[in-house]
Amino acid sequence: MTIPLDDRQSVIDETRPYHTIAVIGGGAWGTALAAVAKRAGRNVTMWARDADLCTTINDTALNEKYLPNIALPEGIRATTDMGEALADADAVMIVTPSRTIRRICRAMAPHLKDGVPVALCAKGIETGTGRLLADVAAEELPRHPVGAISGPTFAHETAMAYPTAVTVAFPFSHEDRISPRDSTAARFAVSLTSEAFRPYISDDLIGVEIGGAVKNVIAIACGMMTGAGFAENTRAALIARGMDEMKTLAEALGGRRETVTGLSGAGDLTLTCSSQTSRNMSLGIQLGQGIEREDCFEGRPVVVEGEINSVSVMDLARRIGVSMPICEAVHRVLHEGAGLRETFADLWAQPIMAEPKALEITIDHPLQPNSVGRFKEPAA
Repeated sequence: MTIPLDDRQSVIDETRPYHTIAVIGGGAWGTALAAVAKRAGRNVTMWARDADLCTTINDTALNEKYLPNIALPEGIRATTDMGEALADADAVMIVTPSRTIRRICRAMAPHLKDGVPVALCAKGIETGTGRLLADVAAEELPRHPVGAISGPTFAHETAMAYPTAVTVAFPFSHEDRISPRDSTAARFAVSLTSEAFRPYISDDLIGVEIGGAVKNVIAIACGMMTGAGFAENTRAALIARGMDEMKTLAEALGGRRETVTGLSGAGDLTLTCSSQTSRNMSLGIQLGQGIEREDCFEGRPVVVEGEINSVSVMDLARRIGVSMPICEAVHRVLHEGAGLRETFADLWAQPIMAEPKALEITIDHPLQPNSVGRFKEPAA
């Protein structure tokens, strides 16, 4: 719904923010979002497993473990007690790894007042079930509105109050469409808005979630080809065609293609595919350089969401009959033992197709099948 220009300030003035926000997760992104909420004037409690980390945040306003040398706003209260963290919460942001969402929601359920909205700030699809994370959370927290916050956001930049924009997505009810300023998405957005942090409002939760899950896999693909010695043409092609895969999957599940062109899709994809700050891009680069998976990140057990998502995304795509050749290539390399260079050469040798799907053109590649593994070696 478009709000007339003259009415926008009144909408902002009349939208009621949530006063107390609980952040579940004390990692880099959880801490950054706690800082965002505090700068926006909210009361903020944070739950984390690490008692020493909670003590440090409470005593020094620092999280040296995950965000070294970044001063946090004073007054964030951290605790290892889930009940204490949720006791007074008007709204909750869950900022834990995607694979923990169901378990975390179950732990939250006994402590959360009915009707308190929950925004997921993890990105992924549940392995095994193929369920979007919002569906997982809604199953475990049936008396709570569930949405997502997603966008091009590196935690350290957000924590340092660099200008950042995100999408806040919750399903809209009939009442929300009549009075959008009272919607959960609008209230959440206003609750986090500050000089440096700019949320946009969406009712397309499916589109936002798919963008967040698939972009991690595409980033690994970009990293693989970068690590193998290829350059900007290759990465730009993977980003553009990867975004088409995101659109196709979102649309098949009931989301909107236009959502994927926004912050939670194109924005996040561009960021994640453009910097080694992204663990997904970094993993791909190391694999492209020929480093064995167990030796990546100097042998440290680093969790890479795209590595996990590559399984769940492909399980879902295959289940509903959606073609995602870039994600398929990443899955083959990561989980099926396929050779990286051969797999991506095969990707480039797929049948020639039209970009506007309405043309419905498919032509066999002139060099198939002899093109497989025929990439020219990149210049040193």
